[in-house]
Amino acid sequence: MKKECSILDYCVALHRNLQSVYSFEFIYMMIAKISIKVAAALMLSILSFGSMASHDEGHEAHEGVHANVSHENGGPINTPEAINEYKKHHLQDSHDFVFYTDGETGEHVGFPLLVILVDNGLQVFSSSKFHHGESVAESNGNYYKLHHGKVYKTDAEGTLEMEHGHPHNAKPLDLSITKNVVGMLLTSALMLLAFSSLARGYKKGPIPTGFARVLEPLVLFVRDEIARPNIGEKKYKRFMSFLLTVFFFIWILNLLGLTPLAFNVTGNIAVTVCLALFTFIIVQFSANKEYWGHIFWMPGVPAPMKIVLAPIEFLGLFTKPFSLLIRLFANITAGHFVVMSLIALTITMKAAFGPAISVGTSVLLTLFISLIEILVAFLQAYIFTMLSSLFIGMAVVEHDHH
Repeated sequence: MKKECSILDYCVALHRNLQSVYSFEFIYMMIAKISIKVAAALMLSILSFGSMASHDEGHEAHEGVHANVSHENGGPINTPEAINEYKKHHLQDSHDFVFYTDGETGEHVGFPLLVILVDNGLQVFSSSKFHHGESVAESNGNYYKLHHGKVYKTDAEGTLEMEHGHPHNAKPLDLSITKNVVGMLLTSALMLLAFSSLARGYKKGPIPTGFARVLEPLVLFVRDEIARPNIGEKKYKRFMSFLLTVFFFIWILNLLGLTPLAFNVTGNIAVTVCLALFTFIIVQFSANKEYWGHIFWMPGVPAPMKIVLAPIEFLGLFTKPFSLLIRLFANITAGHFVVMSLIALTITMKAAFGPAISVGTSVLLTLFISLIEILVAFLQAYIFTMLSSLFIGMAVVEHDHH
């Protein structure tokens, strides 16, 4: 018997295992057998609870948004209105990192990011000039005010022309390094390091070593369970780089959102729109003539029905990527919102049940939801990648004509 098997034998064995049981059950059994992974999941959930709870203990809604008078003066978030305001702004992008804010002193613990604006030239300065929306930032004689996460041009006093609760001041082109941008850059760096390590491992031998052993089953999973069945044996290799990038990009970002860094990148509609747009462009530019023929002149149906079906099929070109972006955005946003709502029980239930019951209930429910969020992080990456490969497969498939 050979001491080590080739990569081909390994792939075949893993593929048979994946085919013998339902994919998610197989992954679940792999995870359940390794106690260190369970411990890591619990640690991730506890860190998620701790990071968000520290905000709720005394966090002032940053960027100058206040829910009531006491909160406006630096008081803690202890009313339903203040909690709802905080949850809304926690889900938004930010020009700085705020890990904790003392509700009594108003002191923020975190670090600023780089603000880059295009307005009469390039304006570059630190977001600390905004003081979390409380001050006016000056750059080369131009004045800017931060309001609800957006930068507006204003005067030295920071006057905002409000109409129906919304400023009508001019907005410069904002190319800032925001919290979400940092999350995407960090994820890109992690992916580059991980896959560079995997590539170097294959140069040394057919069986990867170290951390590459963690990546290889996931790469094979995307190849054998997503790309090959949906795109086909002949053409799946053309799209593997895109599918792997999308899968790991979404998955890692979702996991980072459960850490104290509290990224909400895939809960940002602009990010999910861009991801869905990439899928849309690849599908349209890879489509063959049979794909377009089925859309504009569907074979096998009467001519009057072809005229009726053509606009419906054409509309389907846009509804498919729309379903991609909405599904990812809605699920991740809802998950963060539920976790923060459960943490808020420590405040809303305190008067009725006391601190011990309210905190205990909040911790247990939040831990339970956070563990589910770990599964959802993988599930959303899988669904987005699977549907992308399905749409690509529909565009490149070659139908047999009889």
